[in-house]
Amino acid sequence: MHILRMIAYALVITGAIVWGIVGFFNYNIVAALFGDATLMSRIVYSLVGISGIVLLALSGHEECYCDCTETTKF
Repeated sequence: MHILRMIAYALVITGAIVWGIVGFFNYNIVAALFGDATLMSRIVYSLVGISGIVLLALSGHEECYCDCTETTKF
């Protein structure tokens, strides 16, 4: 679960930076790299969206990084 969370964090942070650049500079990096509304750009946006949902679902759980296998729920 730790790897999934780290991948999700990386994608969400990347998505936030992309949207920040769109907001501040009116420049869409994803569209510039993959084209506007192409299959590849839709895949990138979908992965970022799914990552946000994964982080939302995992936000109430804190993983235990010791030798035990417990997961703490807030």
